[in-house]
Amino acid sequence: MSYKKKEPSGCGCLQIPISVIVLFIGGGIWLFTQRDNLGISKIIPNNEQLNIPFISSNPTQNNSKLPSNSTPVVPSNSKQPTQKLPSNPAPIASSKPTPKITPAPTVSQSPEIKTQKKAVAVKPQPVPKTPWEKKEIRGIYLSRYQVTNNASEQMIRRRVRYYKSKGFNTIIHGVWGNACTMYKSEVMQQTLGFKSCPNLFRDKWLDWLIDEAHKQGMEVHAYFEKGIKIDKNSPIFDLAIEKRWIVAGVDKTYAGIDHYVLDVEIPEVANFFKDILVEFVQKYPQIDAVQWDDYLGYHAELPGKVNRTDKLTKFTQQMITAMKQANPSVSFDICHHNPYWAKRYFAADYQKWQVDRIFIQAYNEKGFQDELNYAKKVDGIAISDRQFHRIEELIKNNQIKSILVFPIAGKPRETASKLNELIATKEIEEK
Repeated sequence: MSYKKKEPSGCGCLQIPISVIVLFIGGGIWLFTQRDNLGISKIIPNNEQLNIPFISSNPTQNNSKLPSNSTPVVPSNSKQPTQKLPSNPAPIASSKPTPKITPAPTVSQSPEIKTQKKAVAVKPQPVPKTPWEKKEIRGIYLSRYQVTNNASEQMIRRRVRYYKSKGFNTIIHGVWGNACTMYKSEVMQQTLGFKSCPNLFRDKWLDWLIDEAHKQGMEVHAYFEKGIKIDKNSPIFDLAIEKRWIVAGVDKTYAGIDHYVLDVEIPEVANFFKDILVEFVQKYPQIDAVQWDDYLGYHAELPGKVNRTDKLTKFTQQMITAMKQANPSVSFDICHHNPYWAKRYFAADYQKWQVDRIFIQAYNEKGFQDELNYAKKVDGIAISDRQFHRIEELIKNNQIKSILVFPIAGKPRETASKLNELIATKEIEEK
């Protein structure tokens, strides 16, 4: 019996093998994941890509579904070798440029900063010192009554600046004379019954003087005028006669002035001077020096053939030792005749006194050259305002370390001004 073959109906899709369908679906998935490598997105315009889910979908999300050991297919015309993808592939960089971030500078690597250089002030060259300015001490004596009498603080300071402007660097000021102090002294009160010489000085006049001098770069040397000698105007003259403190006879060292010498061989007198000096350097600890002169001595023409040299040496050594113990920073200076004359005519063998500095008095024109030769070997020379014709010679001589000026006329301001003008008008050069 013959059967008639039945024709299939419909589109015939059900007749396609399942393996072909699976292959087609797998190929589609592969094209989707490799669209960038195959350049499909370049074929289609950007404005149309946004409307095609196949191309515009996020490739990163799809790639995350691939097996970790899958190997991409690289086109045959690519020159890059096939690489194994990492297990966690890095995200694809965005087409938008990332701003560059400059790290903060470290100490070892700081960025170069161009700064404007500050203008450096050029220091002026120091002005060379004149021969006069090279002298260690350029001092002027001020007697105890020439400045202190009723002087205010302003007056004292102004006077110091005046002598500074005239080229002096040291003021040698009287603080004692005629056996009484120019400041209130407890030693005076206890020994003699009054505190000072009769004067209208202010209590702090010496404090102001020292303070201003130091501000001006100057020194103050306390001048013990008249030393151990007094005249009839001394407030202790009658008391000294009564107590027999005076050496017999009249000291006529200088014509026209009768002096009387207090005998330091008497313990009460010796202790009085020692206590006065110790009190002074403690009361004024900033004083730079004390200076005594040829009035610390016995004149050879006093009556009787008595050698007082050794006893005067012992007294002076004890006084200096006590002063140094009270204030070691103060210099003890002597301004006397040359060593031979001092010992021969004043019993003053000061080379044994252990003094700090020696200045030679050269007030006498007769023996000036002899005094000058001695002055070259010690700390300096003292002249009066009547000897300014000697000033050029002394300034030129670099063996003379210091020059002290004594205003015999009693007018220190005029003396200072005259000397300053004299030096300024002469071109003085060192030998």
